[in-house]
Order: sequence, then C-alpha cells, then structure tokens
Amino acid sequence: MTGNGHGATLAEKILARASGLEKVVPGQIVDGRVDLAMMHEQGAQTVGPFHEMGAKKVWDPDRVVIAIDHWVPASTEGAAVLHRILRKFAEEQHLPHFYDVGRHGICHQILAEDGWVVQGDLAVGTDSHTNMLGAMGAVAAGIGPTEMAAVLALGRIWLKVPPTVHVRVRGTLGPGVTAKDLVLRVLGEIKTTGATYKAVEFSGPTIERLSMPERFTLCNMTTEMGAKCGMIAPDATTADFLRPIAKHAAHPVHADADAQYERLVEIDVDGMPPMVACPYSPDNVRPLPEVAREHIKVDQVFLGSCTNARIEDLREGAAVLRGHKVAPGVRFIVSPASTKIYQQALDEGLIKEYTEAGAVFTNSSCSACFGGNMGILAPDEVCASSSNRNFPGRMGAKNARIYLLSPAATVASAILGEVADHRSLN
Repeated sequence: MTGNGHGATLAEKILARASGLEKVVPGQIVDGRVDLAMMHEQGAQTVGPFHEMGAKKVWDPDRVVIAIDHWVPASTEGAAVLHRILRKFAEEQHLPHFYDVGRHGICHQILAEDGWVVQGDLAVGTDSHTNMLGAMGAVAAGIGPTEMAAVLALGRIWLKVPPTVHVRVRGTLGPGVTAKDLVLRVLGEIKTTGATYKAVEFSGPTIERLSMPERFTLCNMTTEMGAKCGMIAPDATTADFLRPIAKHAAHPVHADADAQYERLVEIDVDGMPPMVACPYSPDNVRPLPEVAREHIKVDQVFLGSCTNARIEDLREGAAVLRGHKVAPGVRFIVSPASTKIYQQALDEGLIKEYTEAGAVFTNSSCSACFGGNMGILAPDEVCASSSNRNFPGRMGAKNARIYLLSPAATVASAILGEVADHRSLN
C-alpha cells in the first residue's frame, strides 16, 4: 500500500456518501444509492428480469437514460427487436430520457454532453466503457443486465469497494502528443489485468491541465486495464463544463492527502513520443515513430468510438487531413460520437472536408469499433483506429490486425496508407 495515513481515496469517498456511511474500506460490501442508470441495446436484456423479479415501476424515471447506439439505424432483425423492446419499455415506464434514432449517439457521450453525470455521483450503465464518466469526479461503472434490473427497481446497487491504483502524471505533452498517447502509455505500464476490479485515479499537474474531452479519453480506457472505474478529481475545469448542462445537483468530494492506495504509478510525459497499441492487445504499446518505420500497410482506417470521436477529435483529424487525400485502396470511416457532434461537424464544414478527401462520414454510432455493424474487417486485413480495443475479432475477422492511435495519427495513416506518425506530414 502507498500512503502513510488512514485517509480515503476518491472512490471510497463517493461510495461512502452513496451508502450513507462515514467511511468505507477496500473489500467492504456496500449498498449504494444510484444517481444515474444508463442502458443501451444490451439493456433490452434487463427488461425480462425486471418483470420476473416482480418490479412494477422504475424507481425514478428521471434518473434513467436509454440510448440506442450500437446498431443505428437497426442493421439486423435482431437489432430491430432490441430497439423495439427498449421503446416499449420506455413507453410503459414513462421514461422521458430515451435517445432514439434521430437524436441518438454513443451512450457515454450522451451522458457527458447532456450533463447526466455530475461530481460525486454513483452512476452505472450496461456498457463496460461507462468508466468514461469518472472524468466528472464520479464513480461510473459498467454492470450486467440482471444487476441493472435490480437498480431500475430499487435505485440501489450492491458493490464491493475497490482498492485504488493511483496514476500520477507530470510533465508537458509535446507537439502532436495527446491524451490518447498518455492513456496508451499508462496501459503499457498497468497492462490489461493490472487494475482488475480496482479504481484508477489520475492526478498530477499534467492531468489538471487537460480539457474535459481529454479527461474522457483517459477514463474511458481504464476499462482496458480491467478497472471497475476510472476517475479524475473534480476541479474548476469540471465545474465549468457541467455548470450549464448539469441535470441534478453535484456533491463533489476529493481524496484525502493521506489516502491509502494499493499502487502508485508515476508517469513523466516530458519527451514522450506518440504511442500505438499493436495487435493483439491494448497493452502491447510501442512508440509510434518506431512502428511507423516498419511501413505497415492498412486496408481500413477508423476515426470514431467513445474514446475519440468528439468534435475536438474530428477537428484534430481534419487539421491533419487538410490538403491531402485518402490513399488509394484505403477505406476511411469517420463516425462522430453523437448527433450533436454530427451537426457541429456539418456546421463547421468538417463533413465536406472528410468526404471530399475520400472518407465515408457516417451517422453517429459505435460503428466499426465493435465489429457488429459498419466497417467489419475481412481476414488478414489491417486497420488503424482511434478506438479502444484491438483484441482478436474485435472489429471482425479474428486474424485482422488493429492498431490503436490518436485521432491525428489515425488520419495520417489514412493519408499515407500505412500506420503513420502524423508529425511526418508537417
């Protein structure tokens, strides 16, 4: 354990508040009051158990958000059935916060941009990347459909308090080096099982300088570390972001100076190059310049996902793309994270820039990220992607190879037709 005192971590403070307890410790079982519950298509599997356990009404319709995001519009009969189940449930339960086709988007992005999760919340969702919302200074965790059924009925959840891995970051990110590069670097240190059922708490001067979109990217990929939740303490940046959009009152808390952490990981980003996660694991991380020298040809490029498809990411990519074309033989798919972002991209002329360069700009959805909708890879194909996972079969064929990059490096790969360091285009 690190730390010399008996103070509480950020996760412990939040779970204590949610459970009505003065203090909690790792390994303790608590019964926490949920501030926000989110479901996407997997939430359709919640409806049966909800009724089977005898539940009649959702505990608080104003604290439930449903978002259609994986198959939008429905691309298979199975997806259409899932959508219908959710629509019927929302109608029966009088759930007002249903993001159906036309105002849809990736569930985590919708929760972020519409202020559904605020400082100090305990939030749960039927998707593993719910961790992203921990950037608000909240405990946000993915749960299964049966657990969600109980949450919908009771507004509470049984949880084991996780130990916390403290990631302290110092230094200045160099030109062309982003939050995505930082989280890949951290993944290379912690590995995909190094934070299993643990909280990952980011701190340090580098973190304090990050924007909210950059913080979302960091917390999003704590899922790839196996973490129960990823989080950043709330500060003025958090408050400024949430002030105009927050859907309910905040209750910010901070870790004690003498908090007890299971492990401390210290990262110095001074001089750090862009990073890339190579097949077949997000923790198979190498410096991008080194990989770029191998001239690995790509068949497809994907700029999207809950990790990196915000308007800032699309702008970052467009800045690299300007004056270039997509390389012959490369399929370049761009999928914004929400309908609001799509509209912003339209207003700013970004869609025109991407499509005129040879990209396909889709509606907002999970898109190619999960290998179940658009942009599925054939055997032996190679994809450069701004998404979060590159396990075998993640985007289609099991032996397709996926390289995880920042948005800028992803776009550079589309231009050069190979895994590329975007800084080489300057």
